[in-house]
Amino acid sequence: MSWDPYATLGIARTASQDEIRSAYRKLAKDLHPDVRPNDRVAEEKFKRATAAFNLLSEPDVKARFDRGEIDAEGNEKPSFGYRGGAGAGRARTGGYTSTAESAFDLGDIFSDLFGSAGGARSGAGAAGAAGAGFGRMKGRDIRLQFEVDFVDAVRGGRRRVQMADGRMLDVAIPAGMTDGQVLRLKGQGGPGIQGGPAGDALVELRIKPHPLFRREGDDIHIDLPITITEAIEGAKIQAPTVSGTVTLTIPEGANTGKMLRLKGKGVADRGDQIVRLLVMLPDVPDEELKKFIRKWGKRDYSATRPAA
Repeated sequence: MSWDPYATLGIARTASQDEIRSAYRKLAKDLHPDVRPNDRVAEEKFKRATAAFNLLSEPDVKARFDRGEIDAEGNEKPSFGYRGGAGAGRARTGGYTSTAESAFDLGDIFSDLFGSAGGARSGAGAAGAAGAGFGRMKGRDIRLQFEVDFVDAVRGGRRRVQMADGRMLDVAIPAGMTDGQVLRLKGQGGPGIQGGPAGDALVELRIKPHPLFRREGDDIHIDLPITITEAIEGAKIQAPTVSGTVTLTIPEGANTGKMLRLKGKGVADRGDQIVRLLVMLPDVPDEELKKFIRKWGKRDYSATRPAA
C-alpha cells in the first residue's frame, strides 16, 4: 500500500534538509526501542520513520520521488518503466542508497539523542541497534521488463540483461513461461537500509510473437503449405518445430484444413505441435494443370456437398 514519507515525518513537501533531520530526530527520540522497549506499535512507527528519512535525506532520490518517478518504496513508477542501458546511477536503482552515502548519518543522530554518558549506549551503539533489528531493513524491490523470444519462452534459455545501474546479469528463463509472468531475482534490487539485505528485482517477461508458431495452452500451432502433388499422392516433408526440423508424413488425399499432430513437440515437451495443412496452387498458371482440372472438374461431386 502506498504511503507518504512526508506525512510519516509530519513535515511539508517543501521541508528543507534541516527540517527533515529535525523531524526524524524528534520521532526517533520518542519511538526508539531503547525508549519504548517491547512496544511493537512504536517499533513499526520507528521503522517507517527511518525508511522515510532514508528516502528524503538523499537529495537525488528525494527529487525523483517529488517528480513522481519512484514511489515511497523506491520502486520505479510504471510510466517511467525500465529502459535497458538508459544510464546508470544509484538514483536509478529503484531503491534507497545506504545512509553512509546520504546527506546525514543515523549514527550522528543517535549519538545526539542518546550520547554515551549516564549508562546509555553510545550513538554508534544505538545506530547499530537500529541496524541490527529496527532501522535495519531489506532494500526495496525494483521492477523492470524485458522481451523474450517465443522459442526461449517455450523451451527455456538464458538472456543477458542490463540492469538500470549498468550491471549485466545472465538470467535463466524457465521453460513454459507465458507473457506477463514475473521472475524474481533475489538480491538484485535496491540496497539494504542500515546494513539490511538487498531487495529483489522483479522481471516481467514480454514474449515476442513468432512468424510461424502460435501458442494455445501447452500446444503449438502452425500452418504448413503443401503442393497439390503432395496433397494428392502423400509425401514426407520437412516441418519446423520449436525444437528443430522434423520429418512429417502427409497422407494421400490430404486437404486444406487437415490437422496433423506431432506428439511432445509443444511447450516444454508437455504439449504437442498441431500442424494445419494448406494446399497451395502454383504461383504461375500451368497449362497442363488447367487442362487436367477442366477434365477432372466435370465429375459430379454434388453428393458430397451439405444440403441447404
